[in-house]
Amino acid sequence: MSEYKSGKILIIDDNEDLLKAAKIFLKRHFAQVDTETNPDLLPILTHNENYDVIMLDMNFTKDVSSGQEGFYWLDRILELDPSAVVVLITAYGDVNLAVRAIKEGATDFVLKPWENERLLATLNSALKLRQKKLEVDLLKDQKQTLEQDMDRKFTEIIGQSPAMQKVYETIERVAATDANVLILGENGTGKELIARAIHRHSRRSKEAFVGVDLGSITQTLFESELFGHKKGSFTDAKDDRAGRFEQAHKGTLFLDEIGNLPLPLQAKLLAVLQNRQVTRVGANRAVEVNIRLISATNMPIHNMVYDNTFRQDLLYRINTIEINLPPLRERADDIILLANHFITFYSKKYNKDIRKASEPLLKRMMKYHWPGNIRELQHSIERAVIMSNHNVLQPEDLFLQKMGQPEKQEESVSLDHLNIEDVERILIRKALQKHNGHITRAAEELGLTRSSLYRRLEKYGL
Repeated sequence: MSEYKSGKILIIDDNEDLLKAAKIFLKRHFAQVDTETNPDLLPILTHNENYDVIMLDMNFTKDVSSGQEGFYWLDRILELDPSAVVVLITAYGDVNLAVRAIKEGATDFVLKPWENERLLATLNSALKLRQKKLEVDLLKDQKQTLEQDMDRKFTEIIGQSPAMQKVYETIERVAATDANVLILGENGTGKELIARAIHRHSRRSKEAFVGVDLGSITQTLFESELFGHKKGSFTDAKDDRAGRFEQAHKGTLFLDEIGNLPLPLQAKLLAVLQNRQVTRVGANRAVEVNIRLISATNMPIHNMVYDNTFRQDLLYRINTIEINLPPLRERADDIILLANHFITFYSKKYNKDIRKASEPLLKRMMKYHWPGNIRELQHSIERAVIMSNHNVLQPEDLFLQKMGQPEKQEESVSLDHLNIEDVERILIRKALQKHNGHITRAAEELGLTRSSLYRRLEKYGL
């Protein structure tokens, strides 16, 4: 077995016999060898897979010997991916043509019929070049990211949509103050991340950020957890212990899920916030605390005031400034940005060579409702990275409908006004939905070849 078995090769040639012979030979040496007779499918193929080397015929049936069609597709490939490594193939040994091909961006030039060992050596060199190009691109990306991070104020938060820009503006205005902040948003929208961003950009950034999940604290442990206790004050109190308020002294205290706090505990919390003093359980002396308070909830806290399930005076105390964090469905511009971030993160974590999501998958993600917001997106990407066998995530890798709210149902076919293209587009969509975006299965269902289905996908913009 060759040491280059990890490489992915795409061969475009109108000679099917040549493609079969090349695939039989090369698949012994490379992890993946794909072939295609129709160069018109190149944009779709290169979008859905990251090929290490593309072997491209210079002369298709439209253009028997000049090589102009090959130069056209060479330009298109390099336009789509400037780092692509392309080896041109032709049956005509024109040195001038070969020189021009190299000048216009080809990596190498081979004549057919070729010798297998020479072809393998050519692909070997091309593969090494591809690896070098990817390394250079990575270094450029890292440099650009570092430069952008220096210019961005909130590098810990991912999102550039208009909705998030408003959030950033509010953070920037409020961070330098000691005003109490209430963050409202659905589950999974990143409320704690916003709280930490406020702390990091405040004058208290060098002090502690202490978080408390009020929804997980029982009433019996509430005072001990938040205010601390003295040794021997109750059965399990074996030592003196500072509560979360004292731990956050001079820093920031983050009270998450504050809407879940029962009314009796709301009264105790209000008293501490008004007096800025805590008394440990079992102690007689109050301790002064200097904290910046940030609270968060996914509950309709203003409606809870009208329902008498949340104290109005406590709400006034905690929401000097209110930040409404938008759900992911209202910041669609950030979905791809977040997806790419999680793909990179989990590919590194699980040592997978997954570089991006395919265009069909990105389109599907943009249409999805994301009821679990960023947390659902993160978990979906993590699972997909673990389970996928591709280096580009495909629609079948992400089980969106099983994980959340079903996607919008496709429109039905009206028999009153038949239009062949409309009917074909709808049937293709239904087949893709039925098979979770799996191209081969959808093509079989429709009675089409993969190439025919790809052409229709590009035609209808699906």
